[in-house]
Amino acid sequence: MTPEAEFVTLCGLDELLEGDARGFDPLQRGSDALFIVKRGATLKAYRNRCPHQGASLPWKKNAYLNADGSRIVCGAHGALFDIDTGQCLQGPALGQALEPMDVHLTTDGSVTLRLEDVD
Repeated sequence: MTPEAEFVTLCGLDELLEGDARGFDPLQRGSDALFIVKRGATLKAYRNRCPHQGASLPWKKNAYLNADGSRIVCGAHGALFDIDTGQCLQGPALGQALEPMDVHLTTDGSVTLRLEDVD
């Protein structure tokens, strides 16, 4: 029998701003392991790691999107990624993609993540 997965609450859905991105440090390690982008009723979550050399994406806290909010941007190398798919559209990570993370929305409006899904 498999032990039941342990979930951690990241935030409330109402704490995520439309068209914005926010990073999370669920293991309290001092740096964001993942980030979530909210677009309409959709939440897209990705590991905070550029596939080109593994760099953390934002150049400052929660700066995951380009100036017009249309793409995810790597602050270290300038790579641009599609928000919906995580695929690199421009830059040194072309042909690669961000690693999606599986977040869950509970009935009370909390956004959660299985702890075992985080490194």
